[in-house]
Amino acid sequence: MQRAERDAVDFPMPSRNFAATRRVLLIVLAVSIVFPLACLAGYGYFDYQHRVADSNDMIDRLARVTEEQAVKVLDLNQQVASRIVDLLGNDDDARIRAHEAALHDRLRQIGGDFPQVASIFLLGVSGNLLVSSRVYPAPVLSTTHRDDFNSAKAMRPRPFFSEPVFGALSHTNVFNTAIGRSGAYGQFLGVVSVALRTDYFLRFYRELTNGDASLSLGLYRQDGTLLVRYPAWPAGAKPTQKSPFTAAMRDKELFGHIRMNSTVDGVERLLAFRRVGDYPLYVTSAYATASIADAWRRHFVLIAAITAVPCAAIWLLVFFCLRQLADERRAWERWQGEVAMRLSAEAAGRQLQRMGALGNLVANVAHDFNNLLMVVSANTELARLKRYNNLEKEVLAVERATATAESLTRRLLSVAKKQPLKQEPIDLARWLPSAAPLIDAALGDNVEMALNVVDNVWQVLADPTDLEFAIMNLAVNARDAMPRGGHFVIRCQNNRLVSSDTLLPDGEYVLIACSDDGEGMPETVARRAFEPLFTTKLRGSGTGLGLAQVLAMCEQAGGTAKIDSVPGSGTTVRLYLPRYRDRRKASAPNVEMSQQPASTSSGVVLLVEDNDDVAAGVAAVLESFGCEVRHELTADQALDILTGGAKFELVLSDIQMPGKLNGIDLAEKVRSAWPGQKIALMTGYADELERARRLGIAILAKPFNIDELHALVACEP
Repeated sequence: MQRAERDAVDFPMPSRNFAATRRVLLIVLAVSIVFPLACLAGYGYFDYQHRVADSNDMIDRLARVTEEQAVKVLDLNQQVASRIVDLLGNDDDARIRAHEAALHDRLRQIGGDFPQVASIFLLGVSGNLLVSSRVYPAPVLSTTHRDDFNSAKAMRPRPFFSEPVFGALSHTNVFNTAIGRSGAYGQFLGVVSVALRTDYFLRFYRELTNGDASLSLGLYRQDGTLLVRYPAWPAGAKPTQKSPFTAAMRDKELFGHIRMNSTVDGVERLLAFRRVGDYPLYVTSAYATASIADAWRRHFVLIAAITAVPCAAIWLLVFFCLRQLADERRAWERWQGEVAMRLSAEAAGRQLQRMGALGNLVANVAHDFNNLLMVVSANTELARLKRYNNLEKEVLAVERATATAESLTRRLLSVAKKQPLKQEPIDLARWLPSAAPLIDAALGDNVEMALNVVDNVWQVLADPTDLEFAIMNLAVNARDAMPRGGHFVIRCQNNRLVSSDTLLPDGEYVLIACSDDGEGMPETVARRAFEPLFTTKLRGSGTGLGLAQVLAMCEQAGGTAKIDSVPGSGTTVRLYLPRYRDRRKASAPNVEMSQQPASTSSGVVLLVEDNDDVAAGVAAVLESFGCEVRHELTADQALDILTGGAKFELVLSDIQMPGKLNGIDLAEKVRSAWPGQKIALMTGYADELERARRLGIAILAKPFNIDELHALVACEP
């Protein structure tokens, strides 16, 4: 095989690389498509933004012009009102009525020269019409209950602007500017009101827009009331008082730009607004974005059509070159047929080798599981033949096989760092002697074990089961390395690391060193010892997960593992675990709260689990405790039920579920909305468990013990 590979390498290879040439042509084709499209997209984007900016500038200029016009009109209106107030002085209603004719002529002279003024009239203390510039004598008219009279009385001497009305005397659409008069001692003397023609503003706005239907100009009160708008809204339409523009007016912003959808016709517009001097009025200038898009679209289509002409020529040329290259390649391949067949055969052989190696790897893992399944299948068949009587031995065998499968699954998950951890403080001075009999049993009769633990060894935070598995794995490896017997020593001591070669941060650690005097291993094997599925044992006698689980356990506890081995002298594996400092006082309130029963215990358990088979099994166990079970498939459905007011003894939820919420999200919402509700989580993976632990919530690792579940509920059969 090696000679065949050498011959294939030495064979003169063709110098013509059609694939590279084709790739270059395809790259040219892709660039000729992508680059113009990117340029068009960039041009279109910037052109659209430029048009939007130009539109904003245009409506801003129109708003400035509209503001200047409104300021001039209102300043002139203010001067007119001030002249009339000065003319009246402190005259009361009686004196004004006595001089009604003279005042009528005087008001006509003051307001008659201004096209925006529809009429001027004086109102008495009680709101009665005293004098009007339109008619003489003034008709009997009372404004006692009108908004402009009462507001002008309250706001004097500041002017008040009324809503648009149809003038009873001027017979035209107007809005009134009313100014309250005060006497020498502050007493109310009446109101001077000037009616301004809305047509005057409409003519001006029509000229500014030049008949462009996309443009609109308006004059508004600060409270959002529309005074004048061109073009006018359809009959009966009334803008809402809740919009970004009305919010800006309520905040008394002086000017600004808003992009908003109209509350009347739903059309999106760019809107510029400005406050009219010191008056409680605003002018607006708006432009429909649809008009911007239409103009931009027409221009963009024209540019795209012009760009497509040279691009199409390039595409035709590239396609012609590709066709010529394909013809040349077919001729070349006919001449090189034998070489291609030889290279293909060699590549197929190498692929078969790789697939064979992968098959061996899968077979080793499948072998262990098949043994376990065989035990389960055989004992199940025995149970059937015995007509399901006298099943104790068979059930015990199934349980042992299940426990072994569970152990192997735990090791696989631990190597993948997805094993749900039950970390707790471990006092190694007590824990190691209690675990020594199991470790000694794993070593066998030919290996002697020694345990050396220093006094006052620090506590560590780890999963006791995982730690036991790790030391058991090391013991089994040591036993296999000493087939004729030997010594296995476990040393435990405190260690302070400073600038060590373990890649751990400096600090305090507990060192557990497990040493044997077996065969040892060469450096090349020691470097790969912690790799998952790597093993030097005979086929069928090892999975290659032992040392990988040891390293994974240490890393999940915040530490690491190192291996030192000398062929013929033995091996030492050092486990570094961070020192644990007790912080239970700070975290006690949350844990206690999580273990307290719900204040409104109802004997009903809400089970949230998307797997029907798992849910059926858990529900059967809970019902055996005397609980009533309500099952929901997702956390979203469970939250809806809780929001509806349902009360439960316990909410038991899986973590990984379909839907918007997972189990931890549900737990956070329950803790936030119903602090007294007892909740627990169950999972077969370790994803996001730290979030659940911060909430102080009980976590059941699948498959969990029935006693653990029983401890969470208070139901009685």
